[in-house]
Amino acid sequence: PMSESPDLVPRYAQMNHDYGMVLATTPPEEDGPVWMVNLMRYRERADYADGRDTDLSGREADDTYAPVDELAAVGAEIVFVGDVETQLLGQPTWDRVAVVRYPTRRSFIELQSVPGFAERHAHKEAGMEQTIVIGGRPLASPGDAASMGPDWADVPHPPTDEDGPVQVIHVLRFEESDYVETPGLDGSDADHMAAYQRGAAPVAIANGVRIAGWFGVDGTILGDGREWDQVRFNTFPSREAFMTVALDPDRLEAQRAHRETAIADTFTLIVRPVIDRLAESIKEGAPS
Repeated sequence: PMSESPDLVPRYAQMNHDYGMVLATTPPEEDGPVWMVNLMRYRERADYADGRDTDLSGREADDTYAPVDELAAVGAEIVFVGDVETQLLGQPTWDRVAVVRYPTRRSFIELQSVPGFAERHAHKEAGMEQTIVIGGRPLASPGDAASMGPDWADVPHPPTDEDGPVQVIHVLRFEESDYVETPGLDGSDADHMAAYQRGAAPVAIANGVRIAGWFGVDGTILGDGREWDQVRFNTFPSREAFMTVALDPDRLEAQRAHRETAIADTFTLIVRPVIDRLAESIKEGAPS
């Protein structure tokens, strides 16, 4: 995985130069942590710009890229990596999701000048067919409500060796009339997304949902020209637990009445985590 420097213009996405300027020029007193959410779609076979022969798959080339040391040099950390098991909504389809926490917006820009980073980037360039990289800042979410749910040992579909925890990731663009900067469970009925959450929350909580992190979009540095409003990471104890919620009649009715009205565009992904420190990384940066 994982993140891109705005000065390394890739083949696999459009650069948002306006957001690049925000990252580069935010005054220190207004700066702070940013979580870069990477949606990744791989080439079947790595394709190096220098034409070298390779037997690497696109995924293997990206694994070769993984700039852990270079990220550490600017104070950044990979806090989430997971493979997309099922994509329920949205096009194109994605293979992997990763999140990197940067201590500041500026540090994202500084990564490009770390010795060795440009050389490593050749592997990502070879492996990636398409990507979206979204900068997010944590939102006040209805996390307290979710944390009051049952222990996972007591839910109908607890984690097992065969079906462990999954992250269900929603990348959202709201209809303009429904966009709210800070989501909650107590919005007015005119706010369709809040109304949907009120309808869906009871069944989700009963089945063990935990909110790993909800992010307001600071900007999209790499993508396909689309703009996004939020990225939500909801943890379920098992895939079966999530599917139970997804198929619940009351939730489906709330979806038809409110969610479909509120959302203009979305990706919905069921992701099996390989690295998952997302919730911890948000708590570590929260005021004490």
